[in-house]
Amino acid sequence: MKQTLHVLTGCTAVGKTELALRWAEARGAEIVSCDSLLFYRGMDLGTAKPTPAERARVPHHLIDVCDVREQMDVTRYVALARAAVADIAARGQAVLVTGGSGFYLKAFFAPIADDVDVPPALREEVRSQLEREGLAALVAELRALNPGGLGALDVQNPRRVVRALERCRVSGRTLAEMKEDFAALPAPFADFRVRLTELVREKPELEQRIAARVAEMLRAGLVAEVRGLLAAGLKGNPSAAKAIGYRETIDFLEGRLAEAELLPAIVQNTKALVKKQRTWFKTQLPEHAQVAAATADVSALFAPED
Repeated sequence: MKQTLHVLTGCTAVGKTELALRWAEARGAEIVSCDSLLFYRGMDLGTAKPTPAERARVPHHLIDVCDVREQMDVTRYVALARAAVADIAARGQAVLVTGGSGFYLKAFFAPIADDVDVPPALREEVRSQLEREGLAALVAELRALNPGGLGALDVQNPRRVVRALERCRVSGRTLAEMKEDFAALPAPFADFRVRLTELVREKPELEQRIAARVAEMLRAGLVAEVRGLLAAGLKGNPSAAKAIGYRETIDFLEGRLAEAELLPAIVQNTKALVKKQRTWFKTQLPEHAQVAAATADVSALFAPED
């Protein structure tokens, strides 16, 4: 019988951390993070990273594994997560994956990367072509390489057009062929039984929690944290520097945002993120249970095993 991986997700500020801790304590489980910002050392307040006291309650994995200048990608995450899960399972402990970062979360249910490796030289070549000839020229080449059509590709999005052309050139295959090959790949955790629960809250309550959380981040020293991270090279990692809470604070420190505007900006952008997360969970994840976080019975976060 396959070993079970329990996955607890939900949008930002829904209350995953405390419920995950309580469930893991009750089950003797260890927690594997699935949050794309908890990887980075020093990004603590703005990510609502579990505190040292919380992490002392239950062993955590994949937190503080990268310098803030390093880029994390889903392929590396899967390798690290599989190693962590294997280690925990080998010691006979239960595994609880928790987090709300969609692309990383999806790795537990579906294939997320194929074997098409685009050399840096080709990336630069295609980007130079875009600058010289414009987007229309790249789309025309893509259509020539894909006589069966471009499917749902957004041909108005330069980043996606560039990515598609790179992949067609290096692989010699059409987008349709690569899509078919990709769909046939096994999921990274296909050898486990994965059980998923999403924590939910009503919108007014969640928005109150977001406002309180942001106020606490600022009170606890988010501005000082970001100032230190900038000195440590935060801007060398665009995905981290553009994270909500960090990008607004950078704007404040660099004079593009007034101090009085900082909290409202972070709150508003967090609300927009939550809206996107809810849509993503609904459309991209397999069918799953939803549990009201406000009244959740920790012992019943996951339905009994079949």
